[in-house]
Formats: sequence, structure tokens, C-alpha cells
Amino acid sequence: MRTGFHAGRAILDLLLPSHCPTCDTVVDAAGRFCTECFRKAALIMAPCCVRCGIAFESAGAAGLSLSCHDCLNEPPPWRHGRAAFTYDEFSRRLVLPLKYNDRTENAAVLATHMLRAGRSLLDACDLLVPVPLHRRRLFSRRYNQAALLARALGRLADRAVLVDALVRLRPTAPLVGQTPAERRLAVADAIGPKFNRVKSFRGRHVLLVDDVLTTGATASACTNALLAAGAASVDVLAAARTVRDLR
Repeated sequence: MRTGFHAGRAILDLLLPSHCPTCDTVVDAAGRFCTECFRKAALIMAPCCVRCGIAFESAGAAGLSLSCHDCLNEPPPWRHGRAAFTYDEFSRRLVLPLKYNDRTENAAVLATHMLRAGRSLLDACDLLVPVPLHRRRLFSRRYNQAALLARALGRLADRAVLVDALVRLRPTAPLVGQTPAERRLAVADAIGPKFNRVKSFRGRHVLLVDDVLTTGATASACTNALLAAGAASVDVLAAARTVRDLR
């Protein structure tokens, strides 16, 4: 049975060859980057901040706390955070088409690398919860990219996923270009638990999933909502992490 499956897969690969998800060069397996693109991928590896996932230049820069300056001065409400990629020109070619151009197959590609980056967080969690979209934005976009990432991760890591644990209580303006303070104000009290889902995550260790972690304003709003509703703990795993000055 498996022999027949592999033979059929080989024939399909010949007829419909796989392409690099960022440049469309033919590759030997679905979801893999071509050699040139893989060289450009800014994968976040250790050492990185254990709280927000931002990469350090060296182990010495990480210090004994393994926490960046911002997280030491103003710790986020979640416990630990990781991201697969630095958010740059390369990762944008995966994230933005997923978010805006119906390239939903990119969720599986990103989830594979999120699994690598967040293996310890996935092992420690009971449940995956995506950052929610407001119903108006969900209607226009037709899907929540964070939910697609959470579902793909759930399949890879064999973890339960609750896509509607959180809801947007009111619409918010796009956060791109806003300062950290403006972002915090924009999402203040904008996210809450879905009333009939609270029992599903109360007392459980939740892993919050999103596409891009920038200032952490949205992740903080989600974390606070989950903790206030009784989650035992919250960690954060994103596909990509923006860069900031660590000095």
C-alpha cells in the first residue's frame, strides 16, 4: 500500500513539480526553498531573547538572563516567546501573500519553521490559540492567517487547536506605522475571550500563534485576555519577528 502511494507521489511530482514558495524555482519537494532563497532566509536561532524571541548577535550579548533590554525593563505578560524568521524582505514574501493574496499554502511552509523555532513551547503547551481577526476583516479576507498557522502547527506537533478562543470586541485601525504607545492604545480592551470557550482553556497552558510579532501590543492584549479568563500560562509563537535596536 505504501509502495503504491510513493509511486503515485513520484508520478505526480513529475507531472506537477514543486516550486520554491518564495521565487517559484523548481525544487525537489513541496515547501522547500531553493538553494539561493535558503541562503537569504534569516532564521532566528539561539541565542535569542527568551521573552520576545528577538535574535542576539552573540551569546555574550544575551547575558545570563537571556532577555533583551526591553523585556528586562518591561516584561511582557506572556512567559516565553519565539519566532521562526526575522521579518525582512525574504520573510515578507511568505507572510504578506498568505495574509493578503490567498496564498494559504504558505501557512504550511511557515509552520514547519515555526515548529523548529518553537519546539520547546509546543512541547509545554496544551492548546494552540490564534490571534483573532475582527468579523469585518475576516469577512473581507475570508480567512484568518493566524488560524491557518495554528492549524498547521497543531497537525505537525499533535496539539489541540481552538481557533475561536478569542474574539475582537471592536474593529481596530491597521497598526502599521504606529508607535508602540499608539499600538497599545489601539488594541486596549479590543480583544476578549469568547464566552462559550472559556472552559476549554481555563487552567491550561496556551500557546498564542500569530504571523508577525512587532511591538507585542496585540500579543499582550490577547495574553491578558486569556490569563484574566483563567489560562494557566501563555507563551507566544510567531512566524516572523521585527528587528529593533538591542543597545
